[in-house]
Amino acid sequence: MLQPYTPKGLKNLDPKFYDQDDNASWIGMDAYVAAICYNTIEGKKNNLVAPKSWWDLTKPMYKGHVIMPNPNSSGTGFLDVSSWLQLFGEKGGWAYMDALHDNIARYTHSGSKPCKLAAAGETAIGVSFAFRGARSKAAGAPIDVIFAKEGIGWELEAAAIIAGTDKLEAAKTLMDWSVTKKANIMYNVAYAVVGYKGVAKQVPHFPPNVLDHMIENDFEFAANNRKRILAEWQKRYDSKSDPK
Repeated sequence: MLQPYTPKGLKNLDPKFYDQDDNASWIGMDAYVAAICYNTIEGKKNNLVAPKSWWDLTKPMYKGHVIMPNPNSSGTGFLDVSSWLQLFGEKGGWAYMDALHDNIARYTHSGSKPCKLAAAGETAIGVSFAFRGARSKAAGAPIDVIFAKEGIGWELEAAAIIAGTDKLEAAKTLMDWSVTKKANIMYNVAYAVVGYKGVAKQVPHFPPNVLDHMIENDFEFAANNRKRILAEWQKRYDSKSDPK
């Protein structure tokens, strides 16, 4: 479906943000990243400590205090599941999710809802995405936004040229512009994470050095195995999902 093209200035982007083939088929612009939203008041009330890692969430103290999105209905949920399978391996990833499931109170059908519920004090821990947590904290919610030490999953918005276009030269011009510093400064108005190195400003309430926490995301793995992963997740864990 895509016409490979390497824009001028591509190497100014972090390598996570472009296709690693010799001639790139897609170029990332901005990204959103996974995070743990931790309600400090609810945590103290329930004698919890703030988690530092994904595996921390499987500890007995957190039983019934964790909410996360269902990956079949939430892109945020799928980026979590995909990242755990990449971080821990196929066997280790499902073993992790089995252990996590024991502590899960419910799975939502919205990626932002777990963090909103944590912000409202309806749960101590919501697995969500960082921007939602930062906005809730800025609005006064008693939550901390935490990046798990093993690394965090993420998704990006990207630009590409559709194969067979009769406007190829215009499309190349647009791709060249999409990797410029000026374009990335514009992306940064709405997104905390952008591709151009050194452009992104620190967002209030985000942990620092976001790019350092982002895993080396294997998008081909995620795409090629999506149907199988979602079917397996549904079979194992759907019993705790919210009604649709």
